[in-house]
Amino acid sequence: MVTKLMALLAVLALAPAAFAGEPRVFSPDSFWYRKLPANTPLHPESAEFVKEFQRQKAMYYGTVGINTVDYASPVYVVKGNEKTTKVQVWDCFSRGTVDAGLARQWEDVPIPPGAQQAGGTDAEMTIYQPSTDTIWEFWQARQTEGRWEACWGGRMANASRNPGIWPRPYGTTATGLPFLGGQLSVAELKSGRIEHAIGIALVETAASSVVSWPANRSDGENPDNAPNRIPQGLRFRLDPAVDVNALDMHPIGKMIARAAQTYGFVVWDKAGAIMLRAENPKSFTVRGEPNPYDALFAGTPQYAILEGFPWHRLQFLPHDFGKP
Repeated sequence: MVTKLMALLAVLALAPAAFAGEPRVFSPDSFWYRKLPANTPLHPESAEFVKEFQRQKAMYYGTVGINTVDYASPVYVVKGNEKTTKVQVWDCFSRGTVDAGLARQWEDVPIPPGAQQAGGTDAEMTIYQPSTDTIWEFWQARQTEGRWEACWGGRMANASRNPGIWPRPYGTTATGLPFLGGQLSVAELKSGRIEHAIGIALVETAASSVVSWPANRSDGENPDNAPNRIPQGLRFRLDPAVDVNALDMHPIGKMIARAAQTYGFVVWDKAGAIMLRAENPKSFTVRGEPNPYDALFAGTPQYAILEGFPWHRLQFLPHDFGKP
């Protein structure tokens, strides 16, 4: 294990400038990219929310994991001349109708040959075209007789001027927060720096009527009115007084801990366990490139990358923190 970790540190130290992190795709003043001041106020229920977080962690597998292959979106960055195709909206909810606005957003989508959706029932996929400043997200994407279709998602034009929030009700996460904001990219993991807030999924959250900015919706449920349920959209961080260098953690785990101190987490979805998302390796393997996590994780399972993270030192920020 020590040898593998030393090899990983060498890879990170020698990472070329091309891996200095992907360009920021949203507005420069987006909440995703704002550093949290050291004197950021705390939510009046911060201590109770920390206990609730730890309860969920203990109850659901005893860990905080990182999704890669399943429930993690591949990101296909395409050129301006990529051939486009129509993505059909399919009625996965059996409502008898589909959203006409979404159908218009998917008339011309530059999906590259060989693209594949994520594993898992959500089957996510992201297309980003820098030349047109456009992002497409898909939920329950699939190919039927050679044609692409998806149940939900959206098209975001002028992404570089967008605050990093889908207009309601579009986008793939339960909160309207895009994958390209809070997902961990391979480029930044290779660079050794995560310079944005990190999306996190909890198992149990406050009812959907309780939503904290930057979320604009929620799929939360709390039918028994259990106390101290954490609202979707709420932001929290690792106490900046924690000495991350002194933590006994995987190098990627320390990278995440530093970002959690500087930019924090945001609750953007629900899952079967407390989870982060990392860029799906299909972004690379469909092009014949190796799975980047073989080197990045150095043999450590995704569920163990965050072992040693001091979750008891979390600090929850006020409701609607940072809302313009």
